[in-house]
Amino acid sequence: MSRSRAALRALVPAALLIPLAACVASPAPSGTAAGASAAPGFPYTVTNCGVSSTYQAPPRRAVTMNQHATEILLALGLEDRIVGSAYLDDAVLPAYRPAYDKIKVLAKEYPSKEILLGADPDFVYGGYSSAFDKAQGRDREGLAKSGINSRLNVEYCTGGRVGLDQLKTEITEVARTFGVPERGEKLIGEEQRRIDAVAARVKDKPRPSVFVYDSGEASASTSGGTGIGNEIVSLAGGTNVFADLQDTFGDVSWEKVIERAPEIVLIYDYGGTTVEAKKQRLLNDPALAQVPAIRNQRFVVLPLSSAVLGVRVADAVESLGGQLHPAAT
Repeated sequence: MSRSRAALRALVPAALLIPLAACVASPAPSGTAAGASAAPGFPYTVTNCGVSSTYQAPPRRAVTMNQHATEILLALGLEDRIVGSAYLDDAVLPAYRPAYDKIKVLAKEYPSKEILLGADPDFVYGGYSSAFDKAQGRDREGLAKSGINSRLNVEYCTGGRVGLDQLKTEITEVARTFGVPERGEKLIGEEQRRIDAVAARVKDKPRPSVFVYDSGEASASTSGGTGIGNEIVSLAGGTNVFADLQDTFGDVSWEKVIERAPEIVLIYDYGGTTVEAKKQRLLNDPALAQVPAIRNQRFVVLPLSSAVLGVRVADAVESLGGQLHPAAT
């Protein structure tokens, strides 16, 4: 893919500190006048993906880059704080569409540095590491020097397997940064309730082996064992055949796919290549003809925007659980 790749039980989580790999000084705080009372819960200091930031007040002018970053803020009811968004993989969820339609779209993909700074943000929220491409002038250190705080979704800096703990961290820290911790708690509780319902339905069902097909011709881009995609497959009652791949996304040979003989192929739907085109690429490859999933034409589908660390995790688990275990729905 072109972009770099990514216990909800307690509603009030303990702080989860990500190791400090590189500390970038926080921008000069704004929004709190000298001598004025601080907003409740502020100042707030958080370390995100090696960058420590102190907020004297909640951000007021956020730019979101990548769909899951945009949808997290919309799910928290923060559309009035978003001054620009960029880079959707597909349509925004219907529940958020009215709010999203009022937000300025800065670019179809990533905005240039000039366009980004032209939106006058005080906070930039990236879903993928590529949102903060230094070569394009959008690196977090450079933004900090311009007085702009930033956040990267923790799927891309966890350093191990990503699961519901990281979803809890992401929602909790974002809600806390924007001064709406109670909204984060509510959202976490709803995600957990829906995921638990699926887990209960598929608990005693056989777990089919699943090959995630993201893209690829000479080799296959697939979901590895460290991203939330792997956790979604597991929670939905399946087993990722490349769970041992130590990456969020990675390339594997077709020989490896044949060797692991998956029973089901999960296709990620996004971009210019249709699901049908991806199916035909697999069905028309003679080398794959005896792979059980291909021989039996057992395909399931998720939009890519549901297979990343964001508010669609429960949607993805519900959808995939129903496709893997239709009799259990």
